[in-house]
Amino acid sequence: MQNNNQQPWWKNSVVYQIYPRSFQDSNGDGIGDLQGIIDRLDYLEELGIDAIWLSPVCKSPQDDNGYDISDYMDIDPMFGSIKDMENLIARANEHNIKIILDLVLNHSSDEHSWFVEAKKSKDNRYHDYYVWRDGVKGELPNDMKACFGGSCWEWVEDLGQYYFHLFSVKQPDLNWDNPKVREEIYNMINWWMDKGVGGFRLDVIDQIAKEPDLKITNNGPKLHDYIREMSRETFQKGDLITVGEAWGSTPSLAKLYSNPDNSEFSMVFQFEHIGLDQEEGKEKWDLAPLDFIKLKKVLSKWQVALHGYGWNSLFWNNHDLPRIVSRWGNDKEYRVESAKMLATVLHCMQGTPYIYQGEELGMTNVKYQVDEYRDIETLNIYEERTQKGYAKEEIMKSIYAKGRDNARTPMQWDSTDNAGFTKGEPWLKVNPNYTEINAELALKDDNSIFNYYKKLIALRKQYPVIIDGKFELLLEEDPNIFAYTRTLEDTELLVICNFYGETIGCTIPEQYKKDKELILCNYKQSVSEEVLQPYEARIYLMK
Repeated sequence: MQNNNQQPWWKNSVVYQIYPRSFQDSNGDGIGDLQGIIDRLDYLEELGIDAIWLSPVCKSPQDDNGYDISDYMDIDPMFGSIKDMENLIARANEHNIKIILDLVLNHSSDEHSWFVEAKKSKDNRYHDYYVWRDGVKGELPNDMKACFGGSCWEWVEDLGQYYFHLFSVKQPDLNWDNPKVREEIYNMINWWMDKGVGGFRLDVIDQIAKEPDLKITNNGPKLHDYIREMSRETFQKGDLITVGEAWGSTPSLAKLYSNPDNSEFSMVFQFEHIGLDQEEGKEKWDLAPLDFIKLKKVLSKWQVALHGYGWNSLFWNNHDLPRIVSRWGNDKEYRVESAKMLATVLHCMQGTPYIYQGEELGMTNVKYQVDEYRDIETLNIYEERTQKGYAKEEIMKSIYAKGRDNARTPMQWDSTDNAGFTKGEPWLKVNPNYTEINAELALKDDNSIFNYYKKLIALRKQYPVIIDGKFELLLEEDPNIFAYTRTLEDTELLVICNFYGETIGCTIPEQYKKDKELILCNYKQSVSEEVLQPYEARIYLMK
């Protein structure tokens, strides 16, 4: 078998995503902070993770919860200080945990000093740091729409120009065609590398080479030139994990992004599987039942295509997505079983698994009144669809299913007030089920979702076949079972999962009925080898 020690460290690792605002508040202001994360490092070490991906903590007016950065080289006071960040990096290292920073390089805040200067005149040295078009007020350069609603173009009266913003009007897009912008960005990345961070997650990085006049936003013609230049000037100088968020990625593009020659990133987040429960060609709010057969084929396609050529990011959840146990599991009577099953499907594949905070506890979606939500996208879609005449019940059904605040409710630590997240008033309401679902209870229960995740993480360290093995999907057209094998030289794993809530027959091919050892199951006891209980998951080592 291949020696895992010869691998880049991140191939053998599991990453835990923290949304700092919602993780742990240390000073009673109702907002999570860096000191709160330091206070919970023992918990994360117990889970067994290797790195923390921090959603943005840089200085920001918080128009889009930190994805609008006003100073890339300072920490927002709500989270702490640069000193706190240096302390977090050092303390995490003591727990053998690396810190991955979330960098937003497609756009800045309109309150960044560059943009403040850029708006002063067309001759200002910072003006060309952003994307501008001459025009006439009321006559937009084109009809491109921003992701958070409205036009991509915003008029600035004093300049007689429009600036381009793919997201909020307070998030003007940076002009990557300007070499001075790129140089500023590379200097900043190297500054963070000198601070000892273990890597970077690059927000919407496939948008940086946009061509607005041609209505091209992602995968612009210069994209890979820019990424390779950035990698040469920064990432390749250290032993880092780098992951690009690329909604428009395909397997062939991912082979470029995650080429083993290290010329771009370690891996990308692709989202093809994430869109399988919405109406085709429509928005995420237009709900449709999950196409399970397609889900299997999509995940299999990425496993097979990247094997030996690139690297997968494995995830069900993040700060922008609803809780997976509510989305594709059963967050009522089979919450524990379905959460473990979904984890099994993912963690035995090839790639780096990402656990989003609370996923290891089986935290669930919420149903709030509209004025209790804080997410700009959720509030905008409510307003937009109300104006279009959608029924309130229909809009709220979509928000309950897909709203981003589902993932952003405070972490559920214990059954004390506000789930142990804060002694103050939480910035976002805590999920009322925290008295039954919390870390304190999970740590005491040998059969908890948390302890199951620990076992999955340990298996990844134990079996090189999970890192390097070839993937083969079984029972491709079976409407209930997600089954596959992983094979490396003389080692073969068989993973069998019942994706739904009915007891069914286990129809695995004849050759897999031979001698095998059950190394993990999400039930204390199977009924029999031929029967799968609701959401049952098994991992076998073939003899």
